[in-house]
Amino acid sequence: GEADIRLEQGILSRTARSVPYERIQDVSLAEPLLARLFGLVAVKFETGAGGSEDISLSYLTAAEGERLRQLVRERRDEEVAAVAPADAAASPPEPESGEVLFAMSPQRLVTFGLFEFSLAVFAVLLGLLQYADTFFSFSVWDARVWADLLSEQSTWIARLGPIAQVVGAVAGLVTLILLGFVTGLARTLSREWGFVLERTARGFRRRRGLFTRTDVVMPVHRVQALEIGTGLVRYRFGWRSLSFVSLAQDNESSSHDVAPFAQLAEIAPIAAAAGFRLPDDATAWQRSSKAYRTDRAIEGALVFLAIAIGLAIFAPLGWFLIPIGAALFAAALNLYAWEFRRHAIDADQVYSVSGLFAPQSQIAKRLKLHSVEIAQGPIARLRGYATLNLGLAGGTFAIAGLPLTRARELRARILETIAATDFSRLEAGTEALPGQARSEAQPGFSSNFAAT
Repeated sequence: GEADIRLEQGILSRTARSVPYERIQDVSLAEPLLARLFGLVAVKFETGAGGSEDISLSYLTAAEGERLRQLVRERRDEEVAAVAPADAAASPPEPESGEVLFAMSPQRLVTFGLFEFSLAVFAVLLGLLQYADTFFSFSVWDARVWADLLSEQSTWIARLGPIAQVVGAVAGLVTLILLGFVTGLARTLSREWGFVLERTARGFRRRRGLFTRTDVVMPVHRVQALEIGTGLVRYRFGWRSLSFVSLAQDNESSSHDVAPFAQLAEIAPIAAAAGFRLPDDATAWQRSSKAYRTDRAIEGALVFLAIAIGLAIFAPLGWFLIPIGAALFAAALNLYAWEFRRHAIDADQVYSVSGLFAPQSQIAKRLKLHSVEIAQGPIARLRGYATLNLGLAGGTFAIAGLPLTRARELRARILETIAATDFSRLEAGTEALPGQARSEAQPGFSSNFAAT
């Protein structure tokens, strides 16, 4: 229709659904392996209301899917052109060209896969065990069967001697590690093959996938925040991942992976293209409350102290020292982790970093935050700290352990930006790109806020 897209389906049970164009956050194309062989694509219209509320069309021809996506974009942006001839409508549109912001070569993918160690193959095998009774004459869930098997094997292993036992154990461990690396590499190659991120006139376009090829375009003004993550091992080599938080979903996730395996020097231009700045040496970092640090250390040690009390009563003398040592280690770890839990705020953005071995960072625009909440539990009220929950469309943003005065200060500064912005004009065109959100604050109170 002129104002919405309507989907009707069913034979015996007929259903119909209509979604206005302005509610559509993203239009993505997916090409599963079998559908690709026949030149078909699946079209998904994401509304930002959760995966169950999205509209999917499976399957259309590749040309028809691309034409439908272009049509929805034009209607959504209120740029409907004159009606084209029938033969022109049937022809596929010219592909969008854009600046390549990030791409992963096969060599980069192999390196990425080596960091994605996975034992998911064993989870698959365990899932297949429920069907094993159909093919075997014994029950795989009978404990006596496995006990007899282990008894026979242990006798045979004992006859091999200590050297053969050590060699066998090492060989088994090496096989397990190799299997984990191969599994991680295979999953990475199948998911990220041909990864390309482009900056087009419509926004960010990401294409990836070996067996299931996906083509997603996200307008710049839909980017709500940035998430920069890393892993325990890859962090030591400087590798990180960048995700965009948006209303649209990416495989049941609130974030879109735009640079799954990159260095900070590669992430910075992507963030700049989205209108964000990465923290630098001038960023005024502040840490959480020292009372929060102490409470976290005590909380981490309580479980081990409870185990130590039980061992001191019922176990032989000296066993209780093991959980006491673990409690001291957990407390020291939490005390040290406080050094890496930081936050900052400037005229445009809010920053948060947490994590000892694998720091995770969040960056949000003050302009795009919807609400600010100060939350305190019983202990937090007694100790004088709070958690600042920031309303972020499509994601979550929380800064824990802030001194109460600092939390109130941040809330006041963020609310000042929110109150001074006329949100009814955010979807108005800007000089940079049509449909892009305005980044500047409007003076005074908006009419909506004043009426409230």
